[in-house]
Amino acid sequence: MQMKIYGDALSGNCYKVKLTAELLGLSYEWSDIDILQGQTKSESFQQKSFAGKIPLLELADGRVLGESNAIINYLAHGSSLLSEDPFVLAKIQQWQFFEQYSHEPYIAVARFIQLYQGLPKSRLDEYKEKQKQGYQALNVIEKQLAFTDFLVNNSLTTADISLYAYTHVAPEGGILLDNYPKIRAWIERVEALPGYVKIGYL
Repeated sequence: MQMKIYGDALSGNCYKVKLTAELLGLSYEWSDIDILQGQTKSESFQQKSFAGKIPLLELADGRVLGESNAIINYLAHGSSLLSEDPFVLAKIQQWQFFEQYSHEPYIAVARFIQLYQGLPKSRLDEYKEKQKQGYQALNVIEKQLAFTDFLVNNSLTTADISLYAYTHVAPEGGILLDNYPKIRAWIERVEALPGYVKIGYL
């Protein structure tokens, strides 16, 4: 039995896991989960994930691991994507905390409202506020990329994967990248990597 990844192919958080596995050349089975159809609420899935959330990694020995950034750091352990230097590792995690608290809640939610829900009028004010906060997050990334090609140590790490996942599809939530040349160049560098796969790839 090989490891198994449960996720939604269009979800940025799930895509992080798939992209990390592909870049590392890892063998895995993908199990597509439809959140909107309530598949994370099924008894069989909740026996694996008490939180009832995706992505979820199930190892060959039956152990499971949730939360996208925890999963990709586990997969990347011992590789060039995750430093063993304590300070560099902390810098990677710093960007990942930024992604989860100051980036994903805005860019991902704006994308969800537009892409998944079709931009209902009842959420239009929220959508506009998420866009505003999303641009603030992009400003932080743009400033860093003015000095380095990647976010930490000038080489690709899981920090880049964490932030690339939703940043490159930000326009799907009405958050445009036209005024962010450093981010656009960084996106091109990520997409040129051997093993790269697009979001939605099964």
